[in-house]
Amino acid sequence: MFLTKIPTLDAPDPETESFGARLTRLGQGTRHVAYFYPRPNTGTFRYRVLNMIEALAVTGEAVGASWFSGAELCYLDAILDRADVIVICHAKYSRALAQLVAKARARRKRVLYDVDDLVFDDRYVHLILNYLDHSTDDVDFNYWFADFGRYGALMKLCDGVVVTNKFLADRAREFSGLPMAVIPNFMNRLQLEHSARILAEKCASGFARDGYIHVGYFSGSPTHRRDFAVVEDALLALMDADPRVVLLIVGFLDPGSRFARFGERVEVFPLQNILNLQRAIGEVEINLIPLQDNIFTNCKSELKVFEASAVGTISIGSPTFTLNRAISDGITGFVAPAHLWGQALARAIDRLDSYPDMAMAAAHAALRCYVPDVQGPVVLRALFGDLVDT
Repeated sequence: MFLTKIPTLDAPDPETESFGARLTRLGQGTRHVAYFYPRPNTGTFRYRVLNMIEALAVTGEAVGASWFSGAELCYLDAILDRADVIVICHAKYSRALAQLVAKARARRKRVLYDVDDLVFDDRYVHLILNYLDHSTDDVDFNYWFADFGRYGALMKLCDGVVVTNKFLADRAREFSGLPMAVIPNFMNRLQLEHSARILAEKCASGFARDGYIHVGYFSGSPTHRRDFAVVEDALLALMDADPRVVLLIVGFLDPGSRFARFGERVEVFPLQNILNLQRAIGEVEINLIPLQDNIFTNCKSELKVFEASAVGTISIGSPTFTLNRAISDGITGFVAPAHLWGQALARAIDRLDSYPDMAMAAAHAALRCYVPDVQGPVVLRALFGDLVDT
């Protein structure tokens, strides 16, 4: 584990900003975009709404951008009076949202649909239920087919779709026939500032470590049991062979009884806010990103790579569409097909003596792409330019 003295921090709560303040901000500038998200949270809402608004603010263009929740649709007319573009993010069809689209269209406002997962095409319900390890009785099928149907129905009402990567764009285009724009997930200013402090401290100490090797698995939702199973056997074998290896789990994953024999060498912590998560990732030597290889996982973002890279931590990831492009094998991290996770873990441990070079290469790669200054113009073109097949 890397030795850092970065304290734990509280993260700001965006919901403390009043509706009036957000409505005023929307009316500023010469172009205006209103984001709608059902209910603010610490996941998709942050990446696909708050970070987009922040990126627009650093473009130097006079753009008024703000967000509104599903509970604020009662103020729709006041919002539409000020907005030029509406972005509906990760929402399901409802009468209120259908009325939003209809009213925006009547006023010649552009309406875009932003989604970061393959949750809109019910042809994949069976695949995703299997991936999530859910039961497949009639109750589950009724819920999930209805759920996907509502996402897809709302998407098809819109003028275009914004997604996180080209693989997902191809699925959304095939489903909807709509034009696409790709805006990857990226970090916000607070994440970047905190990550820079963590990385600077690691550099100043010469990447000083204790006598253990921490491998970390950071789970943002309770749906990754089958993903973790991809690396489980290799990780058990490594921990049996090397007593220096400690498994750090942050989030919802239960490592299960197979890891019980390692006792205190398995450390489990609850879900962290975005700042303390960066600190936890920065303390481990190896960030694990195992994923099953299917259509659903290939649609997923590479955020687990670039957030680790920003704090000087290397990742080992499965060769899905985005991870394979975000990791330069042997240079900024390691790519591990399912049958080669043991080999990838061994390669990473063998390279610990040259860790700083790889960690800095990973950090530089992340900071060249996944930051508001770089993505702001991309957001601007997607919202106000011509959508094209990406």
